[in-house]
Amino acid sequence: MAARKATRKTTARKAAPKKTAAKKVAKKPVARKAAPKKKAAPKKAVARKPAAKKAAPKRAAAKKAPVKKAPAKKAGPIQARYSKTQILNEIAANTELSRKEVAAVLEELGGLMERHIKKRGCGEFTLPGLLKVMAVKKPARKAKKGVPNPFRPGELMDVAAKPATVVVKVRPLKKLKDYALS
Repeated sequence: MAARKATRKTTARKAAPKKTAAKKVAKKPVARKAAPKKKAAPKKAVARKPAAKKAAPKRAAAKKAPVKKAPAKKAGPIQARYSKTQILNEIAANTELSRKEVAAVLEELGGLMERHIKKRGCGEFTLPGLLKVMAVKKPARKAKKGVPNPFRPGELMDVAAKPATVVVKVRPLKKLKDYALS
């Protein structure tokens, strides 16, 4: 027992903070984990009579700043064909989007078209007002012999067989036709 008491005294001495006259160090509070709180049972709603509404004093209506839309510019026709970089820069300059965002939108548009046109897709994609892209299935053609040659009248020719295939067709819609006429 005496050995135990002696060890307790020495550990108590070691644990006590040393005091110095020159510096006093304040202990920082130790953050402890809070015990998980139990959720309170939902309270039942008490039926109340609706209170008479008081007329709110009229204040000067604070107007919200109008949302800025891209100005509708009627620029002249473009004389040279744009590259992809020029298209991205032009769209980014005319909208409030960054060039990377415009590139991401065009990339996603391409992916969306692909999912419409691919083998088990619906086979048709429309950019409203501008164009319609369709996948048209062409059946296989048998070989034919002794067909009149359309380029040299009077001669006969042989036509080779062709397997079934899918052809992509793009049709212009009203807005695109109007752009070409204006």
